[in-house]
Amino acid sequence: MQTKLKGVIPALPTPFDADGEIDEAAFRAEVRFMLGKGVHGICVCGSTGEGHTIEKDEFRRLTAAAMEEVQGRVPVVAGIIANSTREVIARTRVVADFGIEAVQVTPTFYVFQTSEESLFGHFKTIWETVGVPIVLYNVIPWNLLTTRFTLRILNEIPGVVGIKQSQGDMHRVAELVLHAPKDKVILAAIDDLLYPCFAIGVQGTLAASPAAVPGVVVALWNAVQAGDHAMALEIHKLLLNFWSLVPLENQPACVKYALETQGCHTGLPRQPMPYPTAAQQAEFAPALRALLAAYDPER
Repeated sequence: MQTKLKGVIPALPTPFDADGEIDEAAFRAEVRFMLGKGVHGICVCGSTGEGHTIEKDEFRRLTAAAMEEVQGRVPVVAGIIANSTREVIARTRVVADFGIEAVQVTPTFYVFQTSEESLFGHFKTIWETVGVPIVLYNVIPWNLLTTRFTLRILNEIPGVVGIKQSQGDMHRVAELVLHAPKDKVILAAIDDLLYPCFAIGVQGTLAASPAAVPGVVVALWNAVQAGDHAMALEIHKLLLNFWSLVPLENQPACVKYALETQGCHTGLPRQPMPYPTAAQQAEFAPALRALLAAYDPER
């Protein structure tokens, strides 16, 4: 099964107000901001979008808003973070009528270990029940999909159109690029190593750093596609310097801060996640400013 997913696909943060309610106007403006930076798709309700906190009616509302703002110009992926096949199916049905390109689905993540055979059945049942294309989201540290198992899923479940490879494993990215079926997409989510991922042939990125600095990552993607590896390496150095300073514990909130500095209002994180402290801001803000000044001068 072919998919339109390619290039730079930011995982959008979800703007919340002080009461934890969705700020839909800010979210719509954020989508327009991303489109203005030349992104090739968007993802709603992923990890950066605090998708683990999003209720079903909010999931539908955000997906609907994104589809209305995009107007078919780029594909939309809807993120699902859930612990049962039943819940993933229910959430997929909530947005299936919008014509989204795919759902991004994590392996199960609660404390009980899931066997590979059970996980294979999980993804197979989701596809056969709802018929919406699936992007695997390989991010759960204690339930990582091995390369061998991922290739089995990609080869045997037609509706699994690709994988978002996270967890910092460049070796796994390289193996997937080499061995995956040619009609399946490998999307890099190793935020500080996007340049080498692009250079070895991934079809794109779906990640947090493209949400924080979309113009920069689009410039990086374009440089690699044009064969300008000298420029790509320089962008990589500044991007690596910035992203290595972003703390993992409240990364979505830090992405919001990065967008705020670019004039894109993204509100607050949903409690209990804190907004970046003054100390955190002081740690990574200079590197962020340097990156933006060099490679997103029209911000």
